[in-house]
Amino acid sequence: MSVITKSYDLILWSLPHISKFPRDRRFVLGERMENCLFEVLDHLIEAKYKREKGPVLSRINVLLQRLRFQFRLCKDLKIMNLKSYEFAIRCIEQIGQELGGWLKSTRVHP
Repeated sequence: MSVITKSYDLILWSLPHISKFPRDRRFVLGERMENCLFEVLDHLIEAKYKREKGPVLSRINVLLQRLRFQFRLCKDLKIMNLKSYEFAIRCIEQIGQELGGWLKSTRVHP
């Protein structure tokens, strides 16, 4: 599944960036971001194997929104440059688009 691969790739890209956060930001903001990134991946894998995918996919949508704001906060606090922020947001948008398509396909049409 492409969306799972994209989520995995975002984690691979994000972890080295988060590890370079200033110490006072790494252990609060960085840790929250890491947890959120891994939670997205975990839920995507879970959704792949669940019969009833809707609730899990909806939860991932909330997590992606949380990530958008966390990356924005990194940019605004100047612990992430604009180019890195734009890359991360693009990745999140791609994941969100695929997730939206997946969610739409799971809905039963009358």
